[in-house]
Amino acid sequence: MQADNINQVSSDEAGIKKVQFLDWGLIDYKEAWDKQEALFDETVRIKTLNRDNKDGIQQPTNDYLIFCEHPHVYTLGKSGKPEHLLLDEQGLEDKHATYYKINRGGDITYHGPGQIVGYPILDLDHFFTDIHKYLRFLEEAIILTLKEYGITAGRTEGQTGVWLDGDDPWAARKICAMGVRCSRWVTMHGFAFNVNADLNYFGNIVPCGIQDKAVTSLNKELGRDIDINETKEILKSKLCQLFEMNLV
Repeated sequence: MQADNINQVSSDEAGIKKVQFLDWGLIDYKEAWDKQEALFDETVRIKTLNRDNKDGIQQPTNDYLIFCEHPHVYTLGKSGKPEHLLLDEQGLEDKHATYYKINRGGDITYHGPGQIVGYPILDLDHFFTDIHKYLRFLEEAIILTLKEYGITAGRTEGQTGVWLDGDDPWAARKICAMGVRCSRWVTMHGFAFNVNADLNYFGNIVPCGIQDKAVTSLNKELGRDIDINETKEILKSKLCQLFEMNLV
């Protein structure tokens, strides 16, 4: 992508932010991570130049919303414990899965086909400089999307992500995990929303370091396979509503 095209993505006169939407489809985790890092690093580079620029000329930064799916992979965040992966190298090979230690917050999680993995790379100076509000907005977008399917979801105190029956210790189950990185108010990484995910893969980890909670997916809750493209469109509309943005 050429820089002169990238720099056209900003805000319109009404204050509605313009965000470039990218759907990378099914993509290797490391490849997606590298592509994320490139967009993230470019935004941080521009912000650093703007900060140090003494002549007052400011180069605009860009905002992105990326959706994708990954082949089976386990990722461990900065605060995670390696022992929360319950497979050795042979076990990973047998499951046709890979494993990465990465630079987001949170513990261990699983990504695989049938998830909507969302990577917002946003310059929060365009929105609000509050990382907790940012996380709550991501959660709320998932909650509102589930409401469209007749499912009531919410949060669990002290835990990031979206839960069903979160206040019931016997029935609580997680449907969306989150882990983000933020530097100079630029975000990367994001969320993994279980739509048609193979939940058996969660049996090989202590999900997000939480030993006494189950995981679930939209298709399990509804008892049928879900049109993931339909779910993507609903989720995109909820994110646009909450963040007051248009996708281009």
